Amino acid sequence: MSADRNHTVVTPAEMTAIDADAARSGIDSYGLMTSAGTAVSAAALRLYPGALRFVVLCGPGNNGGDGYIAAAALRGSGADVDVHALGDPAALKGDAARACTAFGTAVKPLADYAPTAGDVVVDALFGAGLSRPVPPEASRVMRTVASQDLPVIAVDLPSGVDGRSGEVLGASFRARHTVTFVARKPGHLLMPGRMLCGTLEVFDIGIPERILSARAGRLSANGPHLWRKYAFTLDPAAHKFKRGHLAVFSGGPLSTGAARLSAIAGLRAGAGLVTIASPAAALQANASHLTAVMLKQIEGEDDLSQWLADKRIGAFVLGPGFGDLQRARQYALMLGSHKLVLDADGITAFKDDPGPLFKACAKGETRLVMTPHDGEFARLFPDIETDEALSKVDRAIVAAKRSHGVVVYKGADTVIAAPDGRAAINTNAPPWLATAGSGDTLAGIIGAHLAQGMPAFEAAAAGVWRHGRAGKKAGEGLTAEDLAAAIEPLPA
Repeated sequence: MSADRNHTVVTPAEMTAIDADAARSGIDSYGLMTSAGTAVSAAALRLYPGALRFVVLCGPGNNGGDGYIAAAALRGSGADVDVHALGDPAALKGDAARACTAFGTAVKPLADYAPTAGDVVVDALFGAGLSRPVPPEASRVMRTVASQDLPVIAVDLPSGVDGRSGEVLGASFRARHTVTFVARKPGHLLMPGRMLCGTLEVFDIGIPERILSARAGRLSANGPHLWRKYAFTLDPAAHKFKRGHLAVFSGGPLSTGAARLSAIAGLRAGAGLVTIASPAAALQANASHLTAVMLKQIEGEDDLSQWLADKRIGAFVLGPGFGDLQRARQYALMLGSHKLVLDADGITAFKDDPGPLFKACAKGETRLVMTPHDGEFARLFPDIETDEALSKVDRAIVAAKRSHGVVVYKGADTVIAAPDGRAAINTNAPPWLATAGSGDTLAGIIGAHLAQGMPAFEAAAAGVWRHGRAGKKAGEGLTAEDLAAAIEPLPA
């Protein structure tokens, strides 16, 4: 695949392979370490020109080697520098040993570090490759630094954060700034790692694009690069059906609001026509609130079967506020050959036996998009949810492959995954987007994209991104009703 450093996300294992490939290609690995360490020192001097002392904490591997290079560069600039090492520096090997020797000055034990006001800490203990809990010696320093609120610059990733999952392995630093190299890692984007990185800088240390592309997987940060070629330019001669007809199923008379949120969002997101499919008992409640959105009575399977004969309906949204789980299950199975966004009650309807749903959607192009939050994901994929060996990205990909659908695994770090192994991590959602009805709006946006002809993965990724962007535009204190009005056009 072709890799774009602005969007590509590589796992720690992929990064290790990239480093090895670079060395095999003849690139000087110590030169790469020198570039990395120098970039860290430059960031430290740029961000904290008034620091009284830079304290560089070096670990037992190559991350520590980056730290020794940074310390030497800081000292060469005239700064006051102290270096504290975890473990015996004499046990270092390869480039890290060479960097330590080049630093030259005596290195103090990590346990001897006594934080002082005016210190700026450069964390070069572990980086992205950590896979086990940090040792007690390191966690004590982390707690002490945090208690004094000293600024921390992390080398690659705040020590203690798992670069693959973003989880904290016992304890971690909370960095003000993180300098990583070549490309972002999942731990920079997944929670809680993202919140511990501070501002993030990706520095190109000189590994060619061809080496990155050969090893990078199918994971990226979510953004317009994923769907730009599917963004729609309105044809002046187009009519409403050519712009896509979206159908949204309503719940009973006391739970119609969720469907209307989805429907209005779908209309705002670009569908030319949106219809709410309502049971008879809810027709009056829906009719009293609808203007631009159409309304059709669908009382049961016979009505739905007749309606499905209308080939102009491009996509369906089923689940928001629906309530009747048995009927949701029946409807979803009838819609197996259609483009379908399954949310909320539509997902819960299959908690005891999702197999028939997955089978109904197994053949042909990917048509199913599911939008579970943590609880709904656990209901549908309990064995995947409890597998501690899997990161959130891993879980989403495994679920997508099993279901033959696109999985939008919601949260502050929503992951969108396709059955073919593609995945994207979303980062633009503000915290105030976590409000009642927000997910209903998201389902409507994705449904509009499907109705307009977008492939399922791109429709979902674009929907999540537009949803986050709308949340930022609507601002803190938004309600779900505010989101639809804040939906912006897809960037061309």
